[in-house]
Amino acid sequence: MDRDILKEYKVNLADIEKEVDAIMGGEDNKKKMESTCYDSIQNFEIGSVLKGRILSSIGDNVVIDCGYKSEGMIPKFEFDDPSEIEIGEEIEVLLEAVEDDSGLIKLSKRKADRIRGWERVIAKYKEGDIITGRVTRKIKGGLLVDMGVPIFLPASQIDVKPPGDIAQYIGQEVTCRILKIDEARQNIVVSRRKLIEEERDKKKKELLSEIEVGQIRKGVVKNIADFGAFIDLGGLDGLLHITDMSWGRISHPSELLAIDDEVEVTILGIDKEKEKVALGLKQKSENPWLHIEEKYPVGSRVKGQVVNIMSYGAFVKLETGIEGLVHISEMSWTRRINHPSEMVAIGDMVEVVVLKIDKEKEEISLSMKQTEVNPWTVIEEKYPAGTKIKGRVRNLTNYGAFIEIEEGVDGLLHISDMSWAKKVGHPSEIVKKGDKIEAIVLSVDREKKRVALGLKQLSDDPWTKEIPDKFKVGDVVKGKVTKLTNFGAFLELGKGIEGLLHISEFSNEKVTNPADVVNIDDELEVRVIRIEPDARKIGLSLKKLSDSSGAESQPQSSGEGPDTSEKESSAADA
Repeated sequence: MDRDILKEYKVNLADIEKEVDAIMGGEDNKKKMESTCYDSIQNFEIGSVLKGRILSSIGDNVVIDCGYKSEGMIPKFEFDDPSEIEIGEEIEVLLEAVEDDSGLIKLSKRKADRIRGWERVIAKYKEGDIITGRVTRKIKGGLLVDMGVPIFLPASQIDVKPPGDIAQYIGQEVTCRILKIDEARQNIVVSRRKLIEEERDKKKKELLSEIEVGQIRKGVVKNIADFGAFIDLGGLDGLLHITDMSWGRISHPSELLAIDDEVEVTILGIDKEKEKVALGLKQKSENPWLHIEEKYPVGSRVKGQVVNIMSYGAFVKLETGIEGLVHISEMSWTRRINHPSEMVAIGDMVEVVVLKIDKEKEEISLSMKQTEVNPWTVIEEKYPAGTKIKGRVRNLTNYGAFIEIEEGVDGLLHISDMSWAKKVGHPSEIVKKGDKIEAIVLSVDREKKRVALGLKQLSDDPWTKEIPDKFKVGDVVKGKVTKLTNFGAFLELGKGIEGLLHISEFSNEKVTNPADVVNIDDELEVRVIRIEPDARKIGLSLKKLSDSSGAESQPQSSGEGPDTSEKESSAADA
């Protein structure tokens, strides 16, 4: 206390004593109260709790008489409600120091209250007892709870599941169990979690003694995992597996449930030894597969939504809990499908025909293509042999070209049916992908779903008349080199007619590589030395060009000239 307050206090001391006398009811009552007050003082040792009487209120302080030779002062903020301070009221204070620099004794009401509160707590409670108090503030490691004295509630003991922010408990009343009392340090540690666990354990035992398979129970969603949800049944958590949530398809439990949702579940299984309970949500309603055959008879047409696509087909939902598979082979009569996504996308509404039902396995086979007429049932009538068609070259292979006759229907133009006279090594020599061409239907195989097409059949076979009339053995003709092989060169003689200039007919000198003598697109004069209508071959010669007779006998004798039959056959095969 500063000097000005002390001076003011001493000046007014006489007046204060008069006011006190008036309040106390005269000199006799004053002496009687003083005697009582002094008798109650145990000692004046530092740290002792004394009884004192409020003499006056000066500024932010209260003057206290403890029966000592000097009075003391206590700040008003140490009182719970400074507005209710009453002159003459008896209070307990702690003696902190005797006569400080100002000549007053140093007192504390707050510390005295804490000591008395601690004594009351120690007298009333022991370790293991239950107490209730209000959370006042957050400190390092936990919370302070006021129950007359501050006690410590560690963060780990607040709840079974660690709370996100323990500050949310400030201002709330909490009930806890005393874990430890340290009298020397005047410290008490309590646990709210312990009480919760004890309560849950009690409810768990009650629950396990009551529940039975088939019961409907209410619970609260406490946790959600990929495989299911944990439901608090009141003391015990049961597992609601994802497969028991819905008769329909769900990808994750969060599609149906959220934490803290209240749900009704069916008890599916109980293991009392392991304290595990299996729960079901879908079992509250009837299994839609029970009357599947009556609702979706084989052969019936129904509409559904594509809900999943796999490499082998698409799953179509007919109703909640009922899904059927449209295999990739049942998607189109005519299209060659590499993946179901070429035909459908998730969310598409499609019409299907029920093919087969396996009630035990809960499987339905469906078909999209059977909602339409199979075009192959009328293909023979629509495109009989000899029919001329126009189509687009859809694809090329080593053995031929696929021609799209109509949407979903392809015909094969084999390499052997592309030219009467030309040796075709690859379809690309005659047609290109995307070309629009005219062809003729050679045959239709409805069972194998094949249509054979011909290109060369659009014109007459030149070997029947044109070639025998136009070319004679010994003739000198002009030709253009179109292909080189290791055994010779092919020359186009006009109108797609080809002849073979065998390597042995290049020169009287030995030739090992035709490319050393001629090049592609070279135009040459050659002599016709062989014509074989049955084999569709024309033999040519450069070295016999100067020979006026120049012709080999036909057929060639075994002892003269090169035998190109086998070699030309090899060329055709190549």
